[in-house]
Amino acid sequence: MTSTGDRPTARIAILASGTGTTAAAIMDAAGRTIAAEVAVVISNNSGSGALAHARERGVPTRHLSGLTHPDPAVLDAAMLTALVESGAQLVVLAGYMKKLGPRTLAAFPGLVVNTHPALLPAYGGQGMYGDRVHAAVLADGATQTGASVHVVTAEYDEGPVLAQARVPVEPGDDVPALRARVQAAEKKLLLDWLASRFA
Repeated sequence: MTSTGDRPTARIAILASGTGTTAAAIMDAAGRTIAAEVAVVISNNSGSGALAHARERGVPTRHLSGLTHPDPAVLDAAMLTALVESGAQLVVLAGYMKKLGPRTLAAFPGLVVNTHPALLPAYGGQGMYGDRVHAAVLADGATQTGASVHVVTAEYDEGPVLAQARVPVEPGDDVPALRARVQAAEKKLLLDWLASRFA
């Protein structure tokens, strides 16, 4: 940890696979509304927007994937090493599309969090991500959906729920319209939870 005056600064690691808009929002809030700093951004995609956003902000980056470490056990060990070396006390999955290995999860019990675009346990589990979730909500005729922040465990979307935000399903909604509102709620929910976690 670094410190600001007498107060230690908490350190967050972000794992992301895609465009990195949520990762960027966390980095921009760090040190402002979130009393923590982003220690590292790790991606399984060397060309991800998340890594580009991190580099623009001077945040250390790592590319760790099946390309860099074809053996899953070796990749798990490399991930754990990168997180420990960063000094991270909390790991945030921000659109990270891979499972974490058992060694990494064991080293950060209850300290790896993820968001999900529904009100877990509804519409969770393997294969339920992104537009698949919104399509299922609409197909069921649900009147509300939302977003969840939850602890990551060995199984998809089964960890304890830490916070939720509800989003109404509007008449005439299609997947893009519902996605836009849920993503906005999901991002705000995560930022608010992180602000409260490090208050």
